[in-house]
Amino acid sequence: MNPRLTDIDPAEALRYLGCTDAPPEALRRDLDRCRARLLDCARPRLVWRSFPRLPDGRLEGTDWTPAGADIAAHLRGCPHVVVLAATLGAETETLIRRAQRRDMAQALLLDACAAAAMEHVCDNFCADLAAASAPARLTARYSPGYGDFPLSEQRHIFALLDVTRRIGVSLTEGGLMLPQKSVTALIGLGAPEGARTATSCDTCPARAHCMFRKEGRSCGTP
Repeated sequence: MNPRLTDIDPAEALRYLGCTDAPPEALRRDLDRCRARLLDCARPRLVWRSFPRLPDGRLEGTDWTPAGADIAAHLRGCPHVVVLAATLGAETETLIRRAQRRDMAQALLLDACAAAAMEHVCDNFCADLAAASAPARLTARYSPGYGDFPLSEQRHIFALLDVTRRIGVSLTEGGLMLPQKSVTALIGLGAPEGARTATSCDTCPARAHCMFRKEGRSCGTP
């Protein structure tokens, strides 16, 4: 399955900016220009593999049992686990950094568009995977850093998928990815009835300091 970036949802980009009301016309025009630049610049890449999940939670053919009670619960009952890494590429990072030197307002718009674009790439991958795997059900994506699934688990994903060589993403000692607009995740394949098939506030890494939750609202994610 090839990465697909076909659009950037302006409403999602605005949510990343913290804008939930109708934006001023000038902001909408600036956002549209940034969306167009981002769509022209981004070079999305992804790599993935599917592993049978053994009764003890280990991925077959590896020595890795994803750490944490939350990821174990998320994948419970799934006979297979899809391990994914995706990025918008260094080109996007360069575009945002150049804007930061000239115009921070534009850089913020580009960064929000890039975050929305990364979600779009991952959503398209999951849609393609679901179509190819039907009637088996998928869980939602679950990334290191969510819940008690440690960010340090990134190193296992990078080793299993040969991420740096295959899609050009590197990993810092602290477990952060470069380029920053990159994602790793696990997806349960063959999810039983009742499994979480959409992301929610419960597993969001921004839950503790989310501006939307403080106002009694959500960012729009199911």
